[in-house]
Amino acid sequence: MEHLIFDNFDKLGRIAVASALVYLLIVGVTKLSGKRSTSQLNNFDWVVTVMIGSIGASTILLKSIPFVEGAASIITLYTLQYLVTKVASISPNFSSFILSEPRIVFYQGQFLPEAMRKERLCRQELECAMRAEGINDYSQVEAIVFESDAKLTVIQKPEPDNIKPAVDGLPISQSIKTLMQ
Repeated sequence: MEHLIFDNFDKLGRIAVASALVYLLIVGVTKLSGKRSTSQLNNFDWVVTVMIGSIGASTILLKSIPFVEGAASIITLYTLQYLVTKVASISPNFSSFILSEPRIVFYQGQFLPEAMRKERLCRQELECAMRAEGINDYSQVEAIVFESDAKLTVIQKPEPDNIKPAVDGLPISQSIKTLMQ
């Protein structure tokens, strides 16, 4: 309890310098690694982000972890993330192994209970996504897709005279059926 508010100036100085160094390192490496590092997160990206945050905090606060060791850990994680995402962009098999596929959880007026159960989603979450899009009636919804980045995409029913291609030149309803297979 004696060091609850303040310990000493040496420790405070070390933490201030380590904070600045870790901050510059993470900002620099994030810039070098590209937009992917700060994009909407899928499961893999989320895990790496949490690990980098944890290592950064440990490097700042724990005297037993020198900056160079923390930096090596952070750079290693960014490098692994880069390599994994590079391979995933080239190999569809690896991509489907490492990333989750989008799943349709509502289609043409019907909740898909098995899909919702697998994704651990409840009806209220789908309704919330609809409201966020300004939709209050299920009859206006063609489908709701649970995306790889854990966002819910609400696809409105197309108006008959305004059907536009969505995927590979197919109308939205046909594109959704392709996703469901």
